[in-house]
Amino acid sequence: MNPVERMRADYRTQRLTTGPHPMKLMCAALPDVWRAQDVPLAAHGDTITVAWVVGRRQRPGTAKGFVFIGLEDESGIANVIVSPDLFKKTRLTVTMENFLRITGPVQTRRGLPLVRAEHIERLEVPALENMASHDFC
Repeated sequence: MNPVERMRADYRTQRLTTGPHPMKLMCAALPDVWRAQDVPLAAHGDTITVAWVVGRRQRPGTAKGFVFIGLEDESGIANVIVSPDLFKKTRLTVTMENFLRITGPVQTRRGLPLVRAEHIERLEVPALENMASHDFC
C-alpha cells in the first residue's frame, strides 16, 4: 500500500491512523495556506487562508449563533469563528464537510489567535473523504 491507501484503510477500519497526519500529504498542494503553528505569527487583522481537516465543530447555545471550528494540520489546531449570517449561507458546507478552506482576518484576544471566517469552501481531498470530526453542534 502507498501512504494514502494505508491512511484510507486506517480511517475506514479504526477512524484514526498512527501514520502521518492527513494534511501532511496535502502541504505541497496548498502553498498559500497557513499552517496551524504559524497562525500566531499573523498580525491582528491580517487576512489569511487555512485549509485543513475539521477536528471539531461547536455551536454553543450561549454563543448567540456563532459556530466555532477547530481545524487540524500536522503542526496543531487553529480556531475559526463563523458568524451567524455566514453560517446560514454555508450551513451544509460547515456541518457536512470534513475538509474546509477558510479565509478571513486574524483576531487576537488574550494572546490567542483565531480566524474570523469570511469565506468558507469545501477542500477537495478525495483520497481521505471517510474521515470524521468530533462535533458538538
